[in-house]
Amino acid sequence: MKVIWEHGPLAARDVYSHLSGDQTWSYATVKTMLRRAVKKGWVEYDQIGNSYLYRAEVPREKAVFAAIGDFSNRVLDGVLAPFVAYFARQDNLSQEDLDQLEEIIRRHGKKEGK
Repeated sequence: MKVIWEHGPLAARDVYSHLSGDQTWSYATVKTMLRRAVKKGWVEYDQIGNSYLYRAEVPREKAVFAAIGDFSNRVLDGVLAPFVAYFARQDNLSQEDLDQLEEIIRRHGKKEGK
């Protein structure tokens, strides 16, 4: 998805070439992943002759939130505190990251009437 968000629309061969330095996936694996992404509604394609151009159907932010929610439900039984605690313990958090987390918590507290 990252390659398509950054460079798309792309043919499967182009997605593969963008991944070649980062991943050890075969071209067939890339095509399978694209087919699965289409089936899930994350990616759409346009057929041009014998080629397919894949483009993101879901915006990056929405996909990230969905992935985090899925991870939280599958691994953490829906509890987010361990997830947030992991990031809070990281040495690479910038002041901007911390400020954003504080703002999110502040806004959530206001919505909940706390």
